[in-house]
Amino acid sequence: MTKPRSTFTTGLPGLDRVLHGIDAGDNVVWEVEDIEEYRELVAPYVHAAKAAGRHLIYFRFANHPALVPDSVDAEVCEVYPANGFENFVRDVHAVIERAGRGTVYVFDCISHLSEIWGSDQSLGNFFMLTCPRLLVLETVTYFGLYRDQHSSYALDPIRSTTQFMLDLFRLDGRLYVRPVKVQHRSREAMNTIHVRQGEAFLPVKESAVLAQILSRTQWPRLQSDRRAGFWRKLFHEAVAVSQDFKAGKCSLEAYDDMTRRVRWAMRVHRSGIAPLVERYLKLEDFLDIRDRMIGIGSVGGKTLGMLVARAILRERDAELAAKLEAHDSFFVGAEVFITFLVRNDVWWIREKQRDADTFLQGLDEGRHRITVGRFPNNILEQFQGMLDYFGESPYIVRSSSILEDARGNAFSGKYESVFVVNRGSREQRMSELLKAVRCVYASVLDEEALRYRKRRGLLESEERMALLIMRVSGAPQGRYYYPQAAGVGLSYNPFVWHPDIDPRAGVVRLVFGLGTRAVDRSDDDYTRLVALNSPTRRPEANFDDVREHCQRRMDCLDLKEGKFVSMDFPEVLKEKPDFPLDLYLSYTAENYPWITFDRLLTETTVAPDLRRMLTLLEEAYDHPVDVEFTLNFLADGTYRIHLLQCRTFQFRRETGTMLPSEQIERQRLLTANGAVIGVSREQPLTRIIYIVTAHYARLADRDRYEVARLIGRLNRKHPEDDRGLMLIGPGRWGTHSPSLGIPVSFGEISRASVVCEMVEMHERLIPDVSLGTHFFNDIVEHDMLYLAYFPRNSGNAIDASWFLNAPNRLLELEPSAQRFAEVVRVIDCAAIPGRVWLRADATSQESLVFRTE
Repeated sequence: MTKPRSTFTTGLPGLDRVLHGIDAGDNVVWEVEDIEEYRELVAPYVHAAKAAGRHLIYFRFANHPALVPDSVDAEVCEVYPANGFENFVRDVHAVIERAGRGTVYVFDCISHLSEIWGSDQSLGNFFMLTCPRLLVLETVTYFGLYRDQHSSYALDPIRSTTQFMLDLFRLDGRLYVRPVKVQHRSREAMNTIHVRQGEAFLPVKESAVLAQILSRTQWPRLQSDRRAGFWRKLFHEAVAVSQDFKAGKCSLEAYDDMTRRVRWAMRVHRSGIAPLVERYLKLEDFLDIRDRMIGIGSVGGKTLGMLVARAILRERDAELAAKLEAHDSFFVGAEVFITFLVRNDVWWIREKQRDADTFLQGLDEGRHRITVGRFPNNILEQFQGMLDYFGESPYIVRSSSILEDARGNAFSGKYESVFVVNRGSREQRMSELLKAVRCVYASVLDEEALRYRKRRGLLESEERMALLIMRVSGAPQGRYYYPQAAGVGLSYNPFVWHPDIDPRAGVVRLVFGLGTRAVDRSDDDYTRLVALNSPTRRPEANFDDVREHCQRRMDCLDLKEGKFVSMDFPEVLKEKPDFPLDLYLSYTAENYPWITFDRLLTETTVAPDLRRMLTLLEEAYDHPVDVEFTLNFLADGTYRIHLLQCRTFQFRRETGTMLPSEQIERQRLLTANGAVIGVSREQPLTRIIYIVTAHYARLADRDRYEVARLIGRLNRKHPEDDRGLMLIGPGRWGTHSPSLGIPVSFGEISRASVVCEMVEMHERLIPDVSLGTHFFNDIVEHDMLYLAYFPRNSGNAIDASWFLNAPNRLLELEPSAQRFAEVVRVIDCAAIPGRVWLRADATSQESLVFRTE
């Protein structure tokens, strides 16, 4: 049985014959020189639609005259591209879904979208998201597009997605149509110019006539490179303005206006540090960024933070800025990410993350599509150019999303960073790069990252992933590659372990080798904590013998095996590095080395330089800052600081002395002296989750993971607005190794107000004072208090019988947790006679949990 023909038509029977008819689902793109040419074809199309009883919708968003006459009964939907790409897509699709099947549509000239968004790529992405849905709903749609105004970023996806693409132009008063794409119908019409004569459209076949027409129109497809697109034209103009300004041929007003246009194109206004970018980055800085960009769009928060910090030092202290290592980075624009999602069918999965009811749906499928996704050819060419630039130097692919490193939302460790050793054939190196990029992109759909966004009220905020691809700081030392030292620095020190320490002088956490051991909790090791006004004073003196708590392992890249490794540092040193090891190492009487950084801190200007750097950055930010850096000494005895990252540090400073405690009799439940990190406080506790060390220590590792998941469920059942939850457990909270503590993610303890680590499971284990780590940053963002309890130290005591005998609500809250009833105790303080309080003094490093009568 033959399927009946649809009643759709262009309204011009002669044109219908050329195109072999218009079918349900067809999208028709008209390339025009002037909007009046498009209007001439729209008029018969809309009149025919209404005559056939079709529902007609006109999307109005451009500033040209209306295309649909007032006499035509059309539903006019005004949509606003200035509200952003994602909102525009949602608004258009909401109308499409409401209208349903068989609707006829007219869109304003979509070239205006490219102008408003400053991105041909965004225009192409919009079309690829919208055209297929219109096809499924069996609609017919007209789109207008200005000729010679777009690059392949827009034209390629539009051509590949639409059913019809028709060039329309006027010459000597006559109207010509040239079908560029006809979706496998009327192939004889492809690339054949037709001239309108009355109602007919006749093919132009004579070579002399064709040559006359084409020579006079200078057909653009003869020289495709002439179509520069919005982005390239903007930056070409920006280069000219910069050169003219330097030569005195351009006014300051014109220069500033050009800078604003470039900032807008790079979406700086959506950055959390937009005022700092506007203050410190000049037009020439943005031109330098563009010279190292792959794709277009925003470069994200991490990139802007790094570049702004360097610009601040450049302006405020040229001598210090001269000690910075050049970043030698490349930037993958956020539009590449959006295009990748669209072309690999991930966009609509990601859209579910905006809704608190569906934000965890489809994650596995979305991540799978990303990990096998394909990139456009033009992006692959740029990736190859970057690899040729790097040669075989290692690099790291770092996330740099729009929301990342903004004030109040650091996203510490929520998205991936991937080291690439970058050895092997060209094909192998490209494969490893694409694998790393996909890995970072997939982390946008990571459950922990999405739960973080939900906690911070950011599910509905636009999130785009740009990338920062940096040459790894350091040098090859035999088969291994690493920087000499690395660390994190905080301009405000929240851990004042001695009266001599000035918290306003800042603190750094140093490691030997790659800085991964400084920003992640290294469960089997320790780092060097340095108060910058008193760099030789070690906190370990309050804990145990210094040698017991020095760094024993280091992270580096194994150039032979082509991978990231963690090793005992003496093994790495067998390769005989050619830098001054004595700056970093001290030796026992038996000549055994351990990492102390003693000479680095006493015989060089590293500590005062870092202190100066942090002070300048805090002054410019008008807020404490958190930085990541590396250190490398050169053959001439000088050194370079590589400033990798800078963001606001969300720690709340002390505003005064502790409030006096109630002068009443107390029962001391827990006394912990020696490590208090956070703002001093005295508060009532409403619930304590207490992990019994003796029972937990007997569990197999798989059961310890189960306990961690159980704690996560208890955490989610605790009221979000109740800040009276305290966690007490053995070893390290948030460890990756269950043998050393409790392997929770931060999301599984996010509603706690106080976290206490009991040093009871392992005789060598001390709580790692993890300043600057991702785990620590989550703690301070949520204004948690961190305590450590040392049972063998004087002044530390616990009333174990009280914790063991208090009523346990575990099974009431989690009936299926019977086998962990002796391990996990949930104590509701409201059910205890009197009240349970916490008193913690960060200045004196003393904390107390007590019960009042």
